[in-house]
Amino acid sequence: MLGFVVTGEHVQAVRGEALLSDLLDDAVAEEGCSGGVGSGHGSSLPDARTARRPDTGCVHCDLITGISTLADAFQGSPITRALPGLVSDLEADPALREVFRRDYFEARRATSRAVLEHAVERGDIQGGLDMELTLDLLAAPLYYRAFFGHQPIDDGLAERTVLSVLNGVASVDWQRHHRARPAASSTGGA
Repeated sequence: MLGFVVTGEHVQAVRGEALLSDLLDDAVAEEGCSGGVGSGHGSSLPDARTARRPDTGCVHCDLITGISTLADAFQGSPITRALPGLVSDLEADPALREVFRRDYFEARRATSRAVLEHAVERGDIQGGLDMELTLDLLAAPLYYRAFFGHQPIDDGLAERTVLSVLNGVASVDWQRHHRARPAASSTGGA
């Protein structure tokens, strides 16, 4: 198991279940999130491999849940300042880069991919979807803001991102259904 810990401006790759477990035990975790801000240890990135994958039957709600988990970890966290250095370190260490891609990056995308695949099966999203591009569109605003800091990572970012993407890829039936829902219930409680 691989984890990433931020202390100050430094990102440290943490290998070994015991140390990562200590970080996660100290985490302030929301339901469905197994990582967060570690007490006394810095901040940890949520572990997408152990986080519960939302599957409520509501593509909007499930995507917001997934993106909000990461946004919560980034919001006001030293992780946001350390990401550029982490990317640089990953470029210099191919073995670590592969572990990061497999254990963090691809694991996180797999969660959103499953939500989107189920939505396609239900007819909520158009068939023939460019899955990789859609996954990039869902993640890009969060990472862009984390890297460049030009806009805040605020509580509404996940919902605005999901709605922007869904309005581009959702079926006409989903769009009609979503527009008919009262605004207060559109967040699905998230």
